[in-house]
Amino acid sequence: MTPEEIAKLPYRQNVGVMLINADGHAWVGQRLDSEVPAWQMPQGGIDKGEDAQAAALRELEEETGVSPDLVTVEAQTDGWIAYDLPHDIVPKIWKGRYKGQEQKWFLLRFHGSDDHINIDLPHPEFSKWRWLDADEVVAQIVPFKRGVYEQVIAAFRGHL
Repeated sequence: MTPEEIAKLPYRQNVGVMLINADGHAWVGQRLDSEVPAWQMPQGGIDKGEDAQAAALRELEEETGVSPDLVTVEAQTDGWIAYDLPHDIVPKIWKGRYKGQEQKWFLLRFHGSDDHINIDLPHPEFSKWRWLDADEVVAQIVPFKRGVYEQVIAAFRGHL
């Protein structure tokens, strides 16, 4: 695909979750489908007819095993935060239908313990996980998503 063709594509709507523990540390997982360090917070698509908050809670449980009763929704971004995929990735993801994603992010306070987290799921996304201080998160994220993570952390800074 040419850069001009990619520029005409829409963004895929998506949700992201910043799960924080009692210490104010953020949950990140290493993507299972990456051979290089590719840490990220839980995220995923919004199903037809699903609102963004319900999608965030569903994605959190699907990716981490953390059920909605173990979290409190503390905040959400005012609007959508977009990012573009690198051009060489566009044809390989979502059948080349999107140039990137626009995400609504939710800050969820985790009330469980580490043993409530389970990434060994039927459709796993992560090979390992850890808690990071919010100020360390951005440096661990793939470069094309770092701008999103900077905006998310800035939006939620008062709650951390």
